[in-house]
Amino acid sequence: MTQLRDFLQRLNHAFRNLLPIILVVGLFQFVIIRQVPDAWLPMAVGLLIVVLGVALFLQGLELAIFPIGKNLSNEFARKGSLPLLMVFGFCLGFAAVIAEPALIAVAGQAEIISEGRISALILRVLVAMSVGLVVALGIVRILLGHSLHWYMIIGYLLVVIVTFFAPEEIVGLAYDSGGVTTNIVTVPLIAALGIGLAVSVRGRNPLLHGFGLVGLAVMVPMISVQIYGIIVYSFGEVREVAQGIAEAVDPEVTDVIQEVAGSVLLGMLRDLMIMFRDVLPIIAVVLVFQYLVIRKHIAHLHKVMGGFLLVIVGLYAFVVGLKMGLFPIGQAMAEQLIGLDGWLFVYLFAFAIGFATTMAEPALIAIGQKAQEAAKGRLDGNLIRMLVAVGVAVGITIGVHRIIAGDSIHYYIMGGYAVVILLTFLSPKYIVALAYDLGGVTTSEVTVPLVTALGIGLATNIEGRNVMIDGFGLIAFASIFPIISVMLYAIAVELANRWRGTES
Repeated sequence: MTQLRDFLQRLNHAFRNLLPIILVVGLFQFVIIRQVPDAWLPMAVGLLIVVLGVALFLQGLELAIFPIGKNLSNEFARKGSLPLLMVFGFCLGFAAVIAEPALIAVAGQAEIISEGRISALILRVLVAMSVGLVVALGIVRILLGHSLHWYMIIGYLLVVIVTFFAPEEIVGLAYDSGGVTTNIVTVPLIAALGIGLAVSVRGRNPLLHGFGLVGLAVMVPMISVQIYGIIVYSFGEVREVAQGIAEAVDPEVTDVIQEVAGSVLLGMLRDLMIMFRDVLPIIAVVLVFQYLVIRKHIAHLHKVMGGFLLVIVGLYAFVVGLKMGLFPIGQAMAEQLIGLDGWLFVYLFAFAIGFATTMAEPALIAIGQKAQEAAKGRLDGNLIRMLVAVGVAVGITIGVHRIIAGDSIHYYIMGGYAVVILLTFLSPKYIVALAYDLGGVTTSEVTVPLVTALGIGLATNIEGRNVMIDGFGLIAFASIFPIISVMLYAIAVELANRWRGTES
């Protein structure tokens, strides 16, 4: 009975997360565009499937992955073994990101649009390895008590330098890949690990040292994916290489897929098996560390197994719902808005979607509450949400303007992060780690596919735009500008306090 009540609450949360999108799309569809899409029924069904999938996925995480992950973190912190903590952090980061629904969606779109030149599997593995390394590095930073300033300044200088050399086709995708690493799976796991370590290590401040892992997890994939793009676009087609790798890894799976491709029922079973493959790394990490390292049995094993099953089924439903609902809505809205006179309503739609969805983002609400507790009254969680929502709305609007104007993403991104680096120097230390983390939790598992589809739809329907070059990048803008808005707020508060001090 308790499990059913918890599931209904998560279903309600998932629907509330989707509700702002429904309201914004409905307002524009019926009041401004004044027409209903031809395929509105499949889209509506797809949205309901997304809600169901997210609720099942979250229920599975709560039953299986979160309790075991928290228990393992506590055990390793108690043992005080740095190598074990680093290995666990790497494995946890890798396993969480490889199963991230938003990353799966973006990687799949990138493979389709690039006609196989970008491999979805290679992209996901690369991003997951980057996040794993970052979590391991972040654990060392917390234990040593280093300030996050220099990590982020040096890191983003590297990001800007690599962006200068990266081909246009990969830049937007690389920044989007960084932006979608921290969502439904990774934020709770990584944030809990960082704050838990900062609390357990003597002399560490949860606000200064506990935050920052999420921000690092956003940054490093941007570098690795751009380097991947430089290699891919310098040495020609990689479709055959990727195909060869896939067949070498599991030739039997390839044969089975070819045999059953015509059957809908078997096709659904195949997709479920793919989802199982995606979640398998998390299961493997949990089992290996639980039984071989900690050497303790898992409590309530039947609940844990049921939780893993819910994660797989929920992830499958989520991806099906994306294909039926969110991707078609984003592309249809882009096409319809372009058909109106002028670009005003395109900008208004971008701003409204950015603000409304961010205000309802559960991960942002959670991080805001944690920050308010850690800051002991110096920060207001609701005000932080408002600042971040405005930052996301402005960022997506500027990103949409870039697509409309046909400008190079290089200069926008490099200019944006130059401002971020400057503000990192000027901001009070207590806000830096939190600001970077907030930039990583701005876009939900529901928002990312819609915003990605909007960018692709605009690039497809505006003459002279290249979908691979111009279609991606909106998520990157949604990650940059919240960092700027939060840091500017902290600087303004600091200046106001100094001014009041001199006045008195």
